[in-house]
This record gives sequence, C-alpha cells and structure tokens, in this order.
Amino acid sequence: NNDTEDEERLWRDLIMERVTKSADACLTAINIMTSPNMPKAVYIEDVIERVIQYTKFHLQNTLYPQYDPVYRVDPHGGGVLSSKAKRAKCSTHKQRVIVMLYNRVCDIVSSLSELLEIQLLTDTTILQVSSMGITPFFVENVSELQLCAIKLVTAVSNF
Repeated sequence: NNDTEDEERLWRDLIMERVTKSADACLTAINIMTSPNMPKAVYIEDVIERVIQYTKFHLQNTLYPQYDPVYRVDPHGGGVLSSKAKRAKCSTHKQRVIVMLYNRVCDIVSSLSELLEIQLLTDTTILQVSSMGITPFFVENVSELQLCAIKLVTAVSNF
C-alpha cells in the first residue's frame, strides 16, 4: 500500500514537471513573439494556436478546479452539492507547483494581449482567445488572472 502511494506521488510529480516545462515553453515562445522589432517569420500561427490550446486546457482542467471548487468533478460520483456548499468545504491550501503554473498562465494571458496588439490573427484564433479572456470572470479566487483577462479582452475588442 505504501509502495502504491509512493508510485502515485512520483507519477504525479513527473506529470507536473512536464506541465511546468510546457508552460515555460509557451511563455518563451510568446515572449519571443512580443519582443520589439521581430520579423514577421516569427509569428507562426500553429505555435500561437498551440499556446492558446495549452492555456485553455490547463485553465479548465487544472487551475479552475484547484481555485474554485464549483469546477471540481466528484471522483466518487457523490450527491450534487450547491456551489455555495462546494465553496464552503474548500480548502485554500495550494500546492507550490499549482501556484507556479497559475503564475505562468497569467503571464501567458497577459503576453497574448500584447501579441494581439502586434500581430493580426485569424478569426478562429480570436474566438479562442476571447473565450479564454471571458471565462475567468465566472471563476472565484483567480483575481490576478482576471486582471490579465481584462487586458486580453480589451485587446480583443480593439482588434
């Protein structure tokens, strides 16, 4: 039983290390694209779309459930609790790696708003970005992300 717990912890650590490295790669790509005087060849649409997909995925599946219990799925399939009941039962302690991922995602969202001011994007990409910018306003306990989302939504509206 103890070996199973150790194996699970090691597996979880490996996954979170890969998630963190992926967030770093996304942030690096966006930082390069938003650097001054970059040639047009740097703005690769596929890279931008993958950064957006990565960010949306981890917002919906990792960060929102960690910060707002309303977004959590009960693994035991228990009874339906109201959103107030779920929030009342929630602990505010977050793992260090989750907080690190949250900060990187906030940086990515903020950098995407800068990218929108520099580069024209396709309509499909703009729809993805706008949905990513609006969703944080319906999630509790993500105030930094909401500030970044305001910047992103403003950049989309100026687009």
